[in-house]
Amino acid sequence: MLEVKPLDKPDEQRDFPQGHLEAVHMTDLDFAVATFEPGWRWTESVGPIAGTESCQMHHNCYVLQGHMHIRMDDGGETDVGPGDVFVCSPGHDAWVVGDEQVVLYDFQGQTAREYAKK
Repeated sequence: MLEVKPLDKPDEQRDFPQGHLEAVHMTDLDFAVATFEPGWRWTESVGPIAGTESCQMHHNCYVLQGHMHIRMDDGGETDVGPGDVFVCSPGHDAWVVGDEQVVLYDFQGQTAREYAKK
């Protein structure tokens, strides 16, 4: 099998307050490019859409630009920035740090299929 899709022609785009997600869906991979504007916070922008108190998605990500703070429901927290690869389990909040938008690649199929959907 060989499958190729261009990122500039995503299968879908999902808009939410202060951000959006572009996704390509492939046979063995769902891939998303997420963009979060300054001031974006999961609990305020996506939480009302998801209907949960914290993000319940698993993320496998690579940060292209900007800085984000992630706080786990169990109290653990960290900052991520350009060049960082991170894995984040369900049960977290996150927000943009500073005045630069955050752009990241998410290699987790669940995010590309379900993120910011009711």
